Amino acid sequence: MSKRNLALLGATLVSIIYGMTFTIAKDVMPRYLDAYGFIVLRVGGATLLFWLIWLVLKIAGNLPSEKISRSDVPRIIAAAFFGIAVNMLCFFKGLSLTSPISAAVIMVSTPMIVLVLSAIILKERMQKKMITGLLLGLIGTTFLILYGKSVGNASNAGLGNLLVLINAISYGFYLIIVKKLMHTYNAFTFVKWLYLAGFFMVLPFGWSVFQTVNWAIVPNSIFWKIGFVIFFSTFINYLLNLLSMKELSPNTVAVFIYLQPLFATIFAIGLGKDELNGVKIISAALIFSGVYLVTLKKS
Repeated sequence: MSKRNLALLGATLVSIIYGMTFTIAKDVMPRYLDAYGFIVLRVGGATLLFWLIWLVLKIAGNLPSEKISRSDVPRIIAAAFFGIAVNMLCFFKGLSLTSPISAAVIMVSTPMIVLVLSAIILKERMQKKMITGLLLGLIGTTFLILYGKSVGNASNAGLGNLLVLINAISYGFYLIIVKKLMHTYNAFTFVKWLYLAGFFMVLPFGWSVFQTVNWAIVPNSIFWKIGFVIFFSTFINYLLNLLSMKELSPNTVAVFIYLQPLFATIFAIGLGKDELNGVKIISAALIFSGVYLVTLKKS
């Protein structure tokens, strides 16, 4: 399998895991753990994992001897700010205030945001097939989210939707900022610093909330779900995303966000919480067509 196909497979796995995370994280928040407290636990746990794996690989001699250049430190701090602090804090808090459906509708704007930012910042040319693919994916995803299942309850939808939109814009900046780092360093060389910086950024927001959690009333099933978010949704997904960025453009990585609601629906159908119908089939066809167009190699 070519490196590009492996990168595409990695990006697909990221979408599958994130599609499951919508439901799993919502089961934890806000009943057992507030959004900001959950983020401190999530980022702190992932930081420990990244440093531990880096140490093991370093001792085993499987990592190149690299040092972060001083000129790249501001870029790492910016990536931590946009990709960890703002991204996670706004998304989890927004998800806890609005419905998963509304959050997903806003999240699918990310590929369009990345497309515009890439054109402005990276001077990337907007190809017609890419724009067509993005629009097909946007239509299919919005159709799936709006008509594929019920909207659900929201405690403060206005604020929640605004926070999710800020998260989408922030994640777009992150994908562009981190691209240069991926071509300069091994992923483990800088991701441990990326997460350490991000942890200190989110700590002031969630530490006081984290301290008030009554862990005695948290059932074992919720602990497993917290573990899933830390290990798979954060540790594994960020690694897969970084590795995918080595071979794919920010626009291509971003378009896989369209697959998240689709895989979330498939996950719900598998659990018997949703059922297959014409809307889901048509939406799936539009989404896969859009992703196919965007991921085609340039002629």
